[in-house]
Amino acid sequence: MIAFVSGRVAAAGPDGAVIDVHGVGLSVQCTPATLAGLRVGDEATVPTSLVVREDSLTLFGFADDDERTVFELLQTASGIGPRLALAMLAVHTPNALRHAVASEDVTALTKVPGIGKKGAQRIVLELRDRLGGPVGDGPGGARAPARAEPWREQVQLGLINLGWSAKDADAAVDAVAADLDGSGDTPPVAALLKSALRKLSKP
Repeated sequence: MIAFVSGRVAAAGPDGAVIDVHGVGLSVQCTPATLAGLRVGDEATVPTSLVVREDSLTLFGFADDDERTVFELLQTASGIGPRLALAMLAVHTPNALRHAVASEDVTALTKVPGIGKKGAQRIVLELRDRLGGPVGDGPGGARAPARAEPWREQVQLGLINLGWSAKDADAAVDAVAADLDGSGDTPPVAALLKSALRKLSKP
């Protein structure tokens, strides 16, 4: 297993980054929160999990060891592969997932694209004892609803990493936020980043 990669960030996109490790560019699929912390040209150490398939070797990267641990635990549930596990962490923090599973909050789990009510119920049943309860920050994990507003910073940093100016990034984030007003649940950060990119691409 490759526990982490450490090197210069050679490239960053909406779904992943390339880390230059002694002249070898390693492609790492990341959560939006992880990508928000990576700047092209900077040195970075990214905890990783290697997923081996017959036709591929895919490296997934995370903001910290806890996120990686939850990613791997999620895949022990039937029907949860690495892509869906990554999508779950794009929508919820590790603590939010622990809280949702521990409290049997099926509604929170179904906010993840690809997870329906029956799938959420199965996740609760299979992972309740494996994930455990929320860690720190108060009962139920005060960080559980963490990404209601932090998405703005994550999207802004993602745009800056892709080469846009801070001014343009701010304007795009404000435009996306305006579209969300009164629209109900906030979409995953990856979807918000793509919406911001579309706005910046318009003449």
